[in-house]
Amino acid sequence: MSRLYGDPIEVWTREGQPVQFVWRDRLHAVHRVLDHWVVSREWWKTSARDPGERRFWRVEADPGSRPGTYELRFDTAGEGWLLMRAWD
Repeated sequence: MSRLYGDPIEVWTREGQPVQFVWRDRLHAVHRVLDHWVVSREWWKTSARDPGERRFWRVEADPGSRPGTYELRFDTAGEGWLLMRAWD
């Protein structure tokens, strides 16, 4: 079962992919990327130079206790990250 969140998170990347993130004051180490996709929408554009993209990663990560699956989103316009979904 998954839960929706939309919580802001801090993410560290290597070669454009998330390698760790902090969610709810816990550091999560990314073990592997399960999926990656990009969604573009015209209405997301904030300027002529903005591609209007949201980049998504589904990752397996470990907060130090047991691994879980998480969906992370990067907003190209605001350059911010959100944790969108987590699976039990």
